[in-house]
Amino acid sequence: MYRPDRLLAALAGRPWVLDALSAAVLFLATLGPGRVPDGPPWLLALQAALVLPLVWRRRAPLTVFAVIAAVAGAQWLAGVQLPADVALLVALYTVGAHSTWRRTLAAWLVLEGGAVLASVRWAPEGRLLPSVAAMTAFTVAAAVIGTNMRTRRAYVAGLERDRDRRARLAVAEDRARMARDMHDIVTHNLSVMVALADSARYVRDSAPDKAATAMEQISATGRQALADMRRCLGVLRPDEPDAERHPMPGIAELPALAGQLRAAGLPTRVHLDGDPGGIPATAQLTVYRLAQEALTNALKHTTPGTRAEVTLRVSPEAVTVEITDDGRPAPATGHGPGFGITGMRERVAAFGGTLRAGPLPGGGWRVVARLNLETAGTGAS
Repeated sequence: MYRPDRLLAALAGRPWVLDALSAAVLFLATLGPGRVPDGPPWLLALQAALVLPLVWRRRAPLTVFAVIAAVAGAQWLAGVQLPADVALLVALYTVGAHSTWRRTLAAWLVLEGGAVLASVRWAPEGRLLPSVAAMTAFTVAAAVIGTNMRTRRAYVAGLERDRDRRARLAVAEDRARMARDMHDIVTHNLSVMVALADSARYVRDSAPDKAATAMEQISATGRQALADMRRCLGVLRPDEPDAERHPMPGIAELPALAGQLRAAGLPTRVHLDGDPGGIPATAQLTVYRLAQEALTNALKHTTPGTRAEVTLRVSPEAVTVEITDDGRPAPATGHGPGFGITGMRERVAAFGGTLRAGPLPGGGWRVVARLNLETAGTGAS
């Protein structure tokens, strides 16, 4: 079945074919009613010499224009008028579309000089100025249209480069977001599971019931980790059901997070000041990840007996989350500015916010982050 779109697509990839067809059509259209075919053979050769170079017009626009201009000059010397002189306008348009404006201007000056000479020789009596004006209008139009086409192509190419750059940035942001999420998910859940396993090992003989409870919590934590990882990686699979991707954890899940940390050996309390109902989901996820990362650091890097608190202050403009602990650094470790802190700064920066993390004067560690809710629509989780 004939498909015009396939034919056009095939021709678009072979511009010389289109140029050859255009030159053939122009050659046939300017033969005239018997004027050229019935004339001397050199007239037909002159006609072909004017039109044939257009086959290579896009590959060598300035050279093609020079060749056609030279043939037109020989035609003027021979005192012959041919409709195929329109090839000069096509060649000038091509120079404008594919060359610099300086070369276009030089080509236009050459063609304009030829237009004046042709008008002087062939214009009717008393019609010199109108003839020059008309031919000048044609030459200017050809040069301007070609230049505009080149400008438009450059503009479109710039848009495509900008689109590609934005696409690369989006991919990089997605990778960074996934790396942060995977870091938080894996680090937190593994830390909790290790703490629970140690607890179960210590009490397995003296308190078997507590050991069994710890093992159940390890199992639940592992399942939760798998669910979080499926939600995080689900965006890579278009066939992943929405139930696997949504909802992501938010402020409502902080008490459950605190309970998980308490079971792992870090007594944790959550305080909320304000109504979190108006906080966007992306900001809620960021708050959750910040608390998760800070509490995981406290669990990993402090001595037993440490207590932690999570305090949230919500207003229409911002949400502030503060995570503190009163523990002392465990031997050969401590709260350091590692990848976790870096990830938290990146999350907060996506909301135009600020983050402070450091030791407390009386011992312990504090992380304070403020998210600007006015930029929540442009932030990333």
